[in-house]
Amino acid sequence: MFTSPDNAFVPTLPTQRMRGLDETDRKLLRALLEDGRRPYSELAESVDLSAPAVSDRVDRLRELGLIRRFTVDLDRTQLHEGTPVLVTLRAAPGTGNRLLQGLRANPAVEHAFLTADETVLCTAVVPGASVDVLFDDGVATADVRSYEVALVQESVWTPRLDDAELAPECVECGNTVSREGERERFAGELHHFCCSSCLRTFRERHDRLREGV
Repeated sequence: MFTSPDNAFVPTLPTQRMRGLDETDRKLLRALLEDGRRPYSELAESVDLSAPAVSDRVDRLRELGLIRRFTVDLDRTQLHEGTPVLVTLRAAPGTGNRLLQGLRANPAVEHAFLTADETVLCTAVVPGASVDVLFDDGVATADVRSYEVALVQESVWTPRLDDAELAPECVECGNTVSREGERERFAGELHHFCCSSCLRTFRERHDRLREGV
């Protein structure tokens, strides 16, 4: 237990071992990748669980950050709002991530990627074939050394799960958390740790903050 600032004792939930993905989790994720609007009753039937049990699993996957949101796969070919383009931008040294974040905030941009050599690629829908809209608010032209534009004929976006293992980041040191890792809730939020040492360090710092030291 730890002591809160008003001297009231607040229990800490027991530490739990890191739990990976089982086959039921994988089936649920594959089904949601195919259609994120599937009702829990349909998902429950496909994995032989009750709808409440499926809801609990989905909530856990969202809490882990594995499911970030449920969205719509929009078919741009049915809309006539502009021209779909693929843009390759070569960032000035040290500005790649800033350029990526600026493009990410632009409503014209659908997907954006940053490579190790600070090249940024993005797909966007722009008026006519002009990419000037990409250099509006949030993107400084000084961050771009050069860029190339290609018209998109067709695009396919297929996220895959395959046999990937759950590997969150340790909140204390940043290392990957394996099945030997641990997890514990602090202030109602679940955190993952790669080892007991990181958990202990984080817990001690958390308790000191709660105690006002």
